[in-house]
Amino acid sequence: MTSGALERATNLLSTTILSDGHNDLPWELRLQGGPDPAAAAAALDLTVRQPSLHTDFPKLADGKLSMQFWSVYVPCQLAGDSAVTAVLEQIELVHQLAQRYPDRLELVTTADEAEAAFAAGKIASLLGAEGGHSINESLGVLRILRRLGVRYMTLTHNFNTPWADSGTDEAAHGGLTDFGREVVRTMNEIGMLVDLSHVAPSTMRAALEVSSAPVIFSHSSCIAVNDHPRNIPDDVLAQLPGNGGVAMITFVPAFISPAVAAWDEQLKAAMAAAGQEFLNLGQRKRFAETWEGPAKPKATVADVVAHVEHAREVAGIDHIGLGGDYDGVGTLPEGMEDVSTYPVLFAALMERGWSDEDCAKLAGRNSLRVLRDVDKH
Repeated sequence: MTSGALERATNLLSTTILSDGHNDLPWELRLQGGPDPAAAAAALDLTVRQPSLHTDFPKLADGKLSMQFWSVYVPCQLAGDSAVTAVLEQIELVHQLAQRYPDRLELVTTADEAEAAFAAGKIASLLGAEGGHSINESLGVLRILRRLGVRYMTLTHNFNTPWADSGTDEAAHGGLTDFGREVVRTMNEIGMLVDLSHVAPSTMRAALEVSSAPVIFSHSSCIAVNDHPRNIPDDVLAQLPGNGGVAMITFVPAFISPAVAAWDEQLKAAMAAAGQEFLNLGQRKRFAETWEGPAKPKATVADVVAHVEHAREVAGIDHIGLGGDYDGVGTLPEGMEDVSTYPVLFAALMERGWSDEDCAKLAGRNSLRVLRDVDKH
């Protein structure tokens, strides 16, 4: 990569909004500081570099990030009322962060507010609920989340909900149940983005059939490039122009690299043999730390580029974005290890002939347009 391309990318991202669809810093802070939102927000000083995090303000400044959907994630192991309590605590945690760092973060809910925050030199901060189990089968809770500022909900996480199939669980509903369709219609009605990351292809297709508003994938990549259940099939990508939605390409090594995906399958088999559950992220992390299997391969910037360019080819330049999943995974591609590295990706795209206009659409213009389209709906 030339220094000229990196300088050009950095200059572009200094003058146009760079949006990321999914960052798990709130849950990482909860792991380090405990479930109390105030204590978690105060657990680490984010104004200095934190080696244990992918995300802090010095890294964010280097990466030129200016708009972030913070994930208010709830693990599938929390169910029922416990899941509702946890998602409310995570929403409060993000509010605590905005209160703690008022010169850095601005809580926003609209595209106009995001642009105003960017003009003021702050990171426009939105909320995304990851996992439909967090509403406990209540449309009332769904409406409350939207009233509290949550702009998207991912219909499932790693396991099915009682009303939607996950891409990493055994199919149980053929996509969406009647209640699942009602969830999508209600999200359209209240202006909440339908997030189809994590869900099964059958759920993607059912949601696209039901939704009268644009959908998003907050952090997914392309099945045609790497056949992983967390990625998007081409026939679904091809529906995005008609729907108006955006696929936000993720950087998760197992999702983008066939070599890392194959290693993950070996880990999954080893965990099954030991009576442990691969989809339980806590168990997976602990098992991998002591597993005596082969060394984990490295993903690269080129892997990310391959997915971005494939999504552009199938869905079109107006229907792609980025969702890194920083602080939600243990490792990231070489050269993209934390949030300081977004200019590296844009420099790589520019070296492959991408124009400033197309890079600006990928960076944030498409995400802003989706917000506006859903709010007009």
